[in-house]
Amino acid sequence: MPRRTSRTALDRLRTPGRLTGFLKSASVCVLIAGLLSPLAQTASAAEAAAPNDYCGGQCSDILPPGENGNATLAQVLLNQAFGTQPDHAEDQLGPYANLAKGYPTLTSSTINTFFNDASFGVASDQVASTLSPAGRTDVTIVRDKKTGVPHITGTTRYGTEFGAGYAAAQDRLWLMDVFRHVGRGQLTAFAGGAPSNQGLEQQFWRNAPYSEADLQAQIDNAVASNGARGQQALADANAYLAGINSYIDASDSGRYFPGEYVLTGHKDSITNAGTIEHFKLTDLVALASVIGALFGSGGGGEVNNALSLMAAQERYGVTKGTEVWESFRERNDPEAVLTVHNGESFPYATKPANPQGEALPDAGSVSTEPLVYDTTGTGADQSASEASATATANALTSAKRGMSNALVVSGKYTASGHPVAVFGPQTGYFAPQLLMLQEIQGPGISARGASFAGLSMYVELGRGQDYSWSATTSGQDIIDTYAVELCQDDYHYLYHGTCTAMEKIEQKNSWAPTTADGTAKGSYTMRVWRTKYGPVEYRATVGGKKVAYTTLRSSFMHEADSIIGFQMLNDPDYVKSPQTFQSAVQHINYTFNWFYADSTHTAYYNSGNNPVRPSGVDAEFPVWAQSAYEWRNWNPATNTADYTPASAHPNSIDQDYYISWNNKQAKDYTTAPWGDGSVHRGNLLEDRVKKLVAAGGVTRTSLVKAMADAALADLRAEDVLPDLLKVVNSSPVTDSTAAAAVSKLQAWLTAGGKRTETSAGSKKYADADAVRILDAWWPLLAKGIFEPGLGTSLYTAMQANLPVDESPSAAHGPTGAHAGSSFQYGWWSYVDKDLRAVLGESVQGPLADKYCGGGSLGACRDILISTLKTAAGKTAAQVYPGDDLCSAGDQWCADSIVQRTLGGIKHYNISWQNRPTYQQVVEFTSHR
Repeated sequence: MPRRTSRTALDRLRTPGRLTGFLKSASVCVLIAGLLSPLAQTASAAEAAAPNDYCGGQCSDILPPGENGNATLAQVLLNQAFGTQPDHAEDQLGPYANLAKGYPTLTSSTINTFFNDASFGVASDQVASTLSPAGRTDVTIVRDKKTGVPHITGTTRYGTEFGAGYAAAQDRLWLMDVFRHVGRGQLTAFAGGAPSNQGLEQQFWRNAPYSEADLQAQIDNAVASNGARGQQALADANAYLAGINSYIDASDSGRYFPGEYVLTGHKDSITNAGTIEHFKLTDLVALASVIGALFGSGGGGEVNNALSLMAAQERYGVTKGTEVWESFRERNDPEAVLTVHNGESFPYATKPANPQGEALPDAGSVSTEPLVYDTTGTGADQSASEASATATANALTSAKRGMSNALVVSGKYTASGHPVAVFGPQTGYFAPQLLMLQEIQGPGISARGASFAGLSMYVELGRGQDYSWSATTSGQDIIDTYAVELCQDDYHYLYHGTCTAMEKIEQKNSWAPTTADGTAKGSYTMRVWRTKYGPVEYRATVGGKKVAYTTLRSSFMHEADSIIGFQMLNDPDYVKSPQTFQSAVQHINYTFNWFYADSTHTAYYNSGNNPVRPSGVDAEFPVWAQSAYEWRNWNPATNTADYTPASAHPNSIDQDYYISWNNKQAKDYTTAPWGDGSVHRGNLLEDRVKKLVAAGGVTRTSLVKAMADAALADLRAEDVLPDLLKVVNSSPVTDSTAAAAVSKLQAWLTAGGKRTETSAGSKKYADADAVRILDAWWPLLAKGIFEPGLGTSLYTAMQANLPVDESPSAAHGPTGAHAGSSFQYGWWSYVDKDLRAVLGESVQGPLADKYCGGGSLGACRDILISTLKTAAGKTAAQVYPGDDLCSAGDQWCADSIVQRTLGGIKHYNISWQNRPTYQQVVEFTSHR
């Protein structure tokens, strides 16, 4: 069956079924001509003075596809009919894509061929427009000619934030509206009932099923708990909302609002009837809940852990089975690459000597808690069921899509003596992009960078006057699973001995066909049962007792709290040093790794509210919902507890270098996802940066090259293929098919093991046959090595903890295929450790057994050659079966990155790179 790419409601506009005939008719030109007249807002050229900027022209950034994420109906129709792009909708996509072939010849003078100049302000000859939103005299929005980025300058705090809200709506109004509805579990009712929309709202609402009162309570708590800064955050948010809503009113009356509102039936293109709802404070919390769930909440997966442990114990017995399970879990693998690599230990979520309170399910008793009820129409068909199953799996796994990377080098090892950093978040690829660029200058705010659309009252990742900061997803465990014992019926549970009713939270959605989404009528109700220990995720029995498994997240009901940390990062009077930077990010409760660079210092801090667990609780498995096993001083009314102190979080100042690609943070610091072993994509950065530092004289150019080189590397080829070939070549390869495959793989490895075009724009890979062979071989060799020893049941159960592979063409992650981010999760460490053990090499933290060929080098070699021959015989069409975008057998296209449409504007796909979506290149030359 052909592999399908997930589609959003507006993906179908790529080949718009209901628009096709209409667009081919001559009347489209008349319609477009009629719609073009109200597009432009008045703006005049003016000079924008740059505030204090200590980067000396050495700060750069990039965020594809472009700053402009809004398109009127006329612009959408023009794009669909003729491929034309609105101004600044696509002008950062080409430079971003071109680095893949351009980096080998990169120089300091050509960096900004592939990046934007991220200096403060706009030169007078580069001002495209100046706008005083709503006629205000206390704020201007200047946009530059090259990229159209808004540079917001205010003389009052209110005016500054009003301008930020207005600019956000100018650039991302439709996207903001989509995601506030995702956060509220109302996407299908708003944008249509496409299966992908059903899956998206189900995935996020399952994890954050909030009522309007819950959202408001978060705001009240964040304000009340943070003194003057809390009050300032509230005032900033209100001003920001006023700016958003002012643009909504202006664009509505001027008829230049996003055309998607017409295509989804919210506005009438002829009469202008219909409403674009104003934004309110609780919408911002709904938006924050989506972003936090996507990128900043590590943990969960305890039930899957329990199931795989039980399968191991069934296979081997309790003692040996536990040993096998622990060896695959790699809680604290001694060969794992570390961000803090000076040997300092930061114990967290370590295995207790004598675990207490574990509540492992009875065999065969676990069932996933249903989310969807009362389905009708297309809410009940097969596509809906498949989307719901995928959403459930994504919501409940511990293998969160971390993404993002960072390379930071101390000034001691750079040519200039100033630190150099290349870093950014890997947030997927969308059109419009989830992030937006902006510069904000006003009382108490001075920053340029990226912010999530709809949450851009502050720059969230970027630079200040004399410092820059960025983040990667860290994934430490802030989610625990509790077994609540049921009483009376399936909807009551024991809380401290009292039979207590669960709280029912519901969201009813219905939809009908629109121009954008022709999905037929349908409806359903999403229903979550909440307990004091969090939402119910599974049902089971434990020792014969009926239980519900719930998930308790430390950031649950606290998505709004992190606003204080971001406010501090934007305040030049607060962040003046690595220590004050660390203090700022300590106020962010999402699980992130934070990096900092100024002209003299570098720093790192791991954020998140890490709950203090009782000493006997093992965070890997479900525990009984009893006071003895609860977080220390946990208050269910507020979902607060004692958290580990800042000093216990991995942190560092002025280490020789830092790298992060969602790898292990520090010695003894357990992360929730599996796979932090001897081979991790973090190794691709570690190996390159370590060599640069050893040689000294690191520059912005050399660090960008290191990042870009790693971005094209196939992790399996670079770090595991040498092991595979060593085993295969331990005796002469006489089979002609295997020998030919080995020759191709060796040649590719010698060439660097990159997935790269033969030349820019060729859309053909160099070493294409070798790439195809490894893509086909990996799942076969993993199964051939491990399934005979583990047994089918355990091998399958382990894959629920850690997928075997995550190649660029795999349909992985919440964005599906064509998502760029690759090689985060896979069995590469297992294969590496096992083959080295079979070869008789030293292995620290080995697996409990030797699996390949039962430990026999000859038998292992036979397995590898047999699976290699099978892989070599697979055609490109079998390895790359095709999807909505690509024909079967098109290897380059299967890997390629797509800006996944969340609106009506589509873009071309680009060659694969494994790199941040928004990226900074910084080297500050001086300090205040």
